[in-house]
Amino acid sequence: MSEKRDYYEILGVSREATDAEIKKAFRKVARELHPDVNAHDPEAEEKFKEAAEAYEVLSDAERRGTYDQFGHDGLRSGGYQSQAQGFGSIDDLFSAFFGGGFGASRGPAPGADVGVRTEIELGDVLDGTTREVEFDAVTSCEHCHGNGAEPGTPIRTCDRCGGSGELRSVANTAFGQMVRATPCDRCHGDGRIPEEPCKVCSGLGRKHTAKKHRIDIPAGIESGQRIRISGAGHAGETGAPPGDLYVEVQVAEREGMVRDGQDLITVVPVDATAAMIGDTLEVETLDGEDEIELAPGTQPGAETRLKGKGLPQLGSSRRRGDHRFIFNVIIPANLSEQQQKLAADLDGTLTDENREPKESGIFSRMRRAFG
Repeated sequence: MSEKRDYYEILGVSREATDAEIKKAFRKVARELHPDVNAHDPEAEEKFKEAAEAYEVLSDAERRGTYDQFGHDGLRSGGYQSQAQGFGSIDDLFSAFFGGGFGASRGPAPGADVGVRTEIELGDVLDGTTREVEFDAVTSCEHCHGNGAEPGTPIRTCDRCGGSGELRSVANTAFGQMVRATPCDRCHGDGRIPEEPCKVCSGLGRKHTAKKHRIDIPAGIESGQRIRISGAGHAGETGAPPGDLYVEVQVAEREGMVRDGQDLITVVPVDATAAMIGDTLEVETLDGEDEIELAPGTQPGAETRLKGKGLPQLGSSRRRGDHRFIFNVIIPANLSEQQQKLAADLDGTLTDENREPKESGIFSRMRRAFG
């Protein structure tokens, strides 16, 4: 950012803004620009330092007066240098303003989430099903019940942080005296330390183990949807709440059936002669064998459906979609001379009434049916 922008423009305030309005605007801009919530912008850190410099000037009455009269040149000629550019890291700069890193955690860290996948058949979507998933997770140590101390031994207050779980440091900056708070590196934010660490988990209160969890998969679920099981993830540190388990469900494809929301689509090949004179066809549905009628004069791409033979809405097995059948009329090939003569004889008897216009939307429906 070689050319400096207007400080008021950076913070989004007017030149008549009060000190309170300037402070409020800076806090809003600062949090929006923090890399933790703006990771897609590689210039976020520099933009934040630019906003900090603007606040540094506009929050000081003397500097603001100079800037209002003479702009950036007036500040430079007066020997002003931004302190914001001198901070080594964005966290240090945030600490100077807000007394701690952006979103900094205090106390024992909660457990992380766990993600696994499981697969079900298309037929399982009708009524729902259950699956047992296996995964590795950090669990609370059974030997010490998660407190990190050998059973029967005391837990004392951390002498480094005095039981507060955090360490505070005071620094004098251009913005005044700033306090920075970080989790205690000895008790990891718990404020207590076991006199004798647990022999099984080395005082961590947690250990890795293989876990199993049986989950209920609701009717109507779609491939890629996730089920959340609260508290079934990794255990938290020394009594902190556990994370969650997220199970992504994959619905296996079934040959001959394409899912379209609650509907199922099947492409049915039919002979041209059957399409001309009509027929009754046996088809497969999720409920078993069924029949559909092929009306005389059926055109390529025509569609019929069995109502209520599709898939249910999520969480309900009562209301179901339809099973749609699209007819793919097969034109015979490699005709013998006799067959060609019969076809020619038939063609000679056809009139305009026999040649109905093709149904609109055939090609789009066929493309959709074939996936």
